Amino acid sequence: MTRYVVAIVGLTLAYALALGSFHPLDLLFGAGLSAALVFVSRRFVFEAGPGGGPSFLRRVAAFVPFSFAVFLEVIVGTWEVTLVTLHLRSLKSPGIVEVPIGERTPTGVAVWAVVTGLTPGTFFVDVDRERGVVLIHVIDAGAPEAFRREQQDFYRRYQRRVFP
Repeated sequence: MTRYVVAIVGLTLAYALALGSFHPLDLLFGAGLSAALVFVSRRFVFEAGPGGGPSFLRRVAAFVPFSFAVFLEVIVGTWEVTLVTLHLRSLKSPGIVEVPIGERTPTGVAVWAVVTGLTPGTFFVDVDRERGVVLIHVIDAGAPEAFRREQQDFYRRYQRRVFP
């Protein structure tokens, strides 16, 4: 129960700071909105997932390296696209690479899609649940196995601890 209250208070404080107002009615609305968010997401945030997924505190702790890794992926992707755009590197073999979903949950696949969309040079195209793969368009699909390994390594090292 305490963790729900702490989450609601934290979210209400974030709402008030974003709004720039600590008026009682604003705080009341923020608390109601926060309580609704905590209620809707309680199973994902507070309970361990199937197979003993990460707890809330472990997810919070793992979010820092995850967000830093996403930031680095965006920097690297931006650099690669810049080189191609300025014709300093030729566009050799853009294309679609099939990457196995593996043990990712539906939430994990959704987060993967967002992260892939943030990174310049990659675009999450589709999910083929029947075959257990996702289709990702990459600016350089010349080494699909290397790209698959990179995706699996990123998931194993960073994403699985936050968004399995």
